[in-house]
Amino acid sequence: MSPDLLMILAFILALFLGVPVAFALGLGGVVGILSGLSTDMLATLGTNTYNSVAKYPLIAIPLFILTGAIFERAGVAASLVRFAQAIIGPRHGGLAVVAILVCLIMGGMSGSGPADAAAVAMVMLPSMKRAGYPQAFSASLIAASSSTAILIPPSIALILYSIVVPGVDLRALFAAGLFPGILAGLSLLLPAWWLAKRNGWESPEASERPPLGKSFREAIPALLAPVIILGGLRSGLFTPTEAAVVAVAYGVIVGVVIYRSLSLRGMWELLEESAVTSGVVMLIIALAGIFAWAGTTLGTFQHLAQALLSLSENGWALLVLVMVLVLLAGMLLDAVSIYLILIPIVLPLMQHFGWNPVWFGILLAMNIAIGQFTPPVAVNLMVTTRIAGIRLEQTVGWTLIFILAMLLSLVLVMLVPGIALWLPDKLGYVVGSW
Repeated sequence: MSPDLLMILAFILALFLGVPVAFALGLGGVVGILSGLSTDMLATLGTNTYNSVAKYPLIAIPLFILTGAIFERAGVAASLVRFAQAIIGPRHGGLAVVAILVCLIMGGMSGSGPADAAAVAMVMLPSMKRAGYPQAFSASLIAASSSTAILIPPSIALILYSIVVPGVDLRALFAAGLFPGILAGLSLLLPAWWLAKRNGWESPEASERPPLGKSFREAIPALLAPVIILGGLRSGLFTPTEAAVVAVAYGVIVGVVIYRSLSLRGMWELLEESAVTSGVVMLIIALAGIFAWAGTTLGTFQHLAQALLSLSENGWALLVLVMVLVLLAGMLLDAVSIYLILIPIVLPLMQHFGWNPVWFGILLAMNIAIGQFTPPVAVNLMVTTRIAGIRLEQTVGWTLIFILAMLLSLVLVMLVPGIALWLPDKLGYVVGSW
């Protein structure tokens, strides 16, 4: 059996046996080294794991994870919900629209789908239940809406993509993700509103409209967060990594000084929780370095790319195939693992067909966003169903509707690349080409 096949089979077998993704990647890389190279090459394990995480842009990932945790506990979601309710007003489907809009705004603060899902679900689920929405519908809607966080800047997934794919400007990726992220969120509005109206959920007569002026004043600190982060990036005041530091500092000020919902003890718990999450992410990246080095040295990724190219010379056909593979991977793996495993394989395809790397990165992110609320893993859905106190299987019917809606937005960005590339081009960023 060839070393290429042994390495991939070892990785897949480890996953099926329940081995964590990080260790499955490392094990696969070690099997590849032992079967295709020499035992002397095991000396590179330490170097490869270190080199994988010793990258300055990666500092932004734990900081944005901390930012998401801070804004989740700071009471930001509650103030945004009241403001959105004041704008939308009492109507059939009003709370569903509010949930989607708040998820979009929260996505501009943390870049983490599960963090946004938790923050919004804690506030919205009780209100939606009182208004007559089924808990399964509400949990599915919030899980789907919060998945846009990996598209709307700042996005942890796009930060990782800019590191894995050489020569891609992270600022261009951030700008390119804005309109597709909004489009993905808006694609959920129509089915959510139609279902609410058809089923008579949320009687307008029984709903109260918060005062607009007061709710706007309370929401100003939350609304300023995306403005400060994106405005600072656009003006050149700070780099994406420095933006993560600014986001953490601003989140602490909002939570401790303005909303006064965070205590010193609460901050310590947030630091502990974020450190554990960041450690898991960094461990995946570190051990994936072994897998990536072994795959590159053995030529495994090049062989897989050639196998895909042999299927068809039609770029659109292979693009659809790649999107299907990413969607399937998104149902089982997290965004970090998908990028680290699949990018080395699809990189030769990008070069062969001349796919724009910024546009392609957004397509991958949109696809992974759908995977975040697609069973069986569905990390966002696991968060919302746990808060709602229901089983994940109860949400499948509603989830399928929202999956279809976001797939339509993905197809639209595939067919019209300008949706993603227009803004970074107008802002003067290098969108690049192969």
